[in-house]
Amino acid sequence: MFKNFDLAEIAKYLDWSPFFIAWEMPGRYPQVLSDEKFGAEATKLLGEAQKMVERIVNEKWFTADGVIGFWPATSNNADTITIEANGAEVKLEALRQQSKKAAGHFNFSLADFVMPKDKGQDYMGAFAVTIHGAKQHIDRFAAEFDDYNKIMVQVLADRFVEAFAECLHEKSRKEYWGYAKDENLTNKDLIWEEYEGIRPAPGYPACPDHTEKYKLFDLLKVTENIGITLTESLAMDPPASVCGWYFAHPKSHYFGLGKIGRDQLEDYAKRKGMSIEDAERWLSPVLE
Repeated sequence: MFKNFDLAEIAKYLDWSPFFIAWEMPGRYPQVLSDEKFGAEATKLLGEAQKMVERIVNEKWFTADGVIGFWPATSNNADTITIEANGAEVKLEALRQQSKKAAGHFNFSLADFVMPKDKGQDYMGAFAVTIHGAKQHIDRFAAEFDDYNKIMVQVLADRFVEAFAECLHEKSRKEYWGYAKDENLTNKDLIWEEYEGIRPAPGYPACPDHTEKYKLFDLLKVTENIGITLTESLAMDPPASVCGWYFAHPKSHYFGLGKIGRDQLEDYAKRKGMSIEDAERWLSPVLE
């Protein structure tokens, strides 16, 4: 568990490209700074953002808390991952792409990135990170009718929590899990995901079912340890929070699930012990 993690260290991992997208300035950093249309404004915006980052770090506007864990894990040669934690088994249910692909290309499931039980023992991990303290500054600027700085704090809180996730993922690979002890990457390399392994989040393209967050939160005792709570729709509060799974397989990669058919929906609902109606509700974005 990481309480009040060093904000200055987190700031080294900031990715500025999504920052500009949040301000509706398309294009990657640093190219956006020389964009014919947005360049001058982008350069001014970056300067003001960096000044606020200095204040956030020096005046401790934010508190960064995180928790990580690693467990023995195996797959069943299909779409279920079994984690062994605290003397019990936790079943993580994955979904598989069903799109038609060219010969030699496969439909992936996250379970493919964990060793099948009949082949041996594997491991996987999980993380949750959050930024506390942003709300009081957002409310302060709102009370002053300063919408610009209110939005700036919101956007930078999101950037800080993503940077914190990147920071802990690197430390996990090199130290805490240690499967890539000799990794030596620049921040640009990290942004381009040049490392080995992935950290997909429940609710995102490869694992669109937000209800798998319940298992992650239970495994890491997220609410008890770092104060993130889940809303009725399974959004996280504070909003500047990120959670996900750690996979170390050298060929693991991010992918979009695409659309799934009725057969997989019914199989998934059965594996989850969930009604078809609930499965349809949570998986509606990926149903054919």
